[in-house]
Order: sequence, then C-alpha cells, then structure tokens
Amino acid sequence: MLFKKIEEFGNLEMSYLCDFSGGYISRNKSIMDNLDLNKFTQFVLEKCVHGTPIFKLGNKGTRILILSGIHGNELPSQIANLKLLNRMLYKDLNHTLYFIPFASPKSTMNNQRTLNTMDLNRSAHIKDSLSNLIVRAVEDLGINFVGDFHSTSFNSNPGIESVFSSKSPSAESYLIANYISQDIGCTVLSVDFAGSYYKGAVEDVCNLNGIPAITGEVVCPFANVGEGTVERSFAQMVSFLDYFGA
Repeated sequence: MLFKKIEEFGNLEMSYLCDFSGGYISRNKSIMDNLDLNKFTQFVLEKCVHGTPIFKLGNKGTRILILSGIHGNELPSQIANLKLLNRMLYKDLNHTLYFIPFASPKSTMNNQRTLNTMDLNRSAHIKDSLSNLIVRAVEDLGINFVGDFHSTSFNSNPGIESVFSSKSPSAESYLIANYISQDIGCTVLSVDFAGSYYKGAVEDVCNLNGIPAITGEVVCPFANVGEGTVERSFAQMVSFLDYFGA
C-alpha cells in the first residue's frame, strides 16, 4: 500500500483501502451538523467520495489504528475519529498512528448499517469484503493494535457504554479494555476466546490473527448524534491511545 504525503497538512500521509465504498458524507445532515468544517475536514470529506481513505501520522514506535464507521449509521465515533485526527495533525508523536474515520463512506452517506446489504462487522473473515481489506491492511502495514469504535442503541446489543475484548488468543485485548474501563468508566464485555460469540467482527479477526484489538461502544440512537455521545467516543479513543503512552 502506497502512502502519499499531503504537503499542506504537515506530515500527514494518505492512501486508499478500496475504491468501491465511496460516498458523499456531506449528504448526512447529522454528521455535518456536528463537524468542525475547517480546511482539513473538508479535505477528508472530499477524499471519501472516491473510496475508503486511511491516514497516517508519525513514523516510529508502536503502530496503532483508530477505526470507525464499520457501521455507517453509528455516527458519534466517526465524528470523534475525525476530531481526534484534527487534534493530532501537527503533533510530534511517539508512535505511528493510522486513522480510518469513515470505513464505508457510502454507508455513512446513506445512514445505513450495511454496505450493499453486507454487515461489515460480520464479514471481516470473508475474502475481499471491505472489512476483510481493512484487516489485510492491518497485517500488511504491520499495525500492532486496533481500536474499532462504534455506537449502540438502548434496545440493541450491547445497549450499554462498553468495551468489547477477548482473553485469548490475544490477551492484551482484555488488558486494554480494562484500562479504558478504569480510566473513563465503562463496562468491559469480554469473551474467553475471540470469535466465539459470532464470526466476522473486525476486533475478533484481528485478535485471532495475533493483533490485539478492542471495540468501543457508546450509547446513541442509530443514525443520530445524541448529546454528549461524540465526547464519550472521543474519550474512549484518547484512553485507548493513553494505554500506549501515545
């Protein structure tokens, strides 16, 4: 995967994971009403028209991915991810950070959970699905840890603010989840072995491949942005990075 340096934004580099997932995120009013529409944010939205962009900051230390938008109608984490990327843009970093704020821009544009009827958090094990391409990029780039951030409605699973993890085969997944729980106050939901509850979650496939990963959830009605939900998702992401001293 070739990254191109974006000169106007410091040390930012960018590449694409695929070209079949692009969408006009500006058509999602709930997203747009909650974004800081500065020059960089507008740049990111423009790139999302052509596919799924991945951004890179730094070039040393641990390689960490902040991922959101696997479900296009889970909005707080996508806004929080872009907010975090804005915040990190010109910092001198101890680690290499990768950001995928909008995993499936087409899904986000349409405020839909799926991409072309496929649930991307049940298909990361299916060859050439978008979430599978994300997992393959994690492996190809030598990314060491993955934080995948979502939101959950009150009447869905899990329905509470939480961090999913597993104790095996990537034990550090559970340690990271516990750190975030103690740091900002949310529930740890853990299974003994990754993928034992259902197949195809990005978190589980990464853990099964020996790359410790967690899934952060905040409570928000689907296809909406509830009060304080962006801030809570942002806090989960910052705590995830704090675990590594990033």
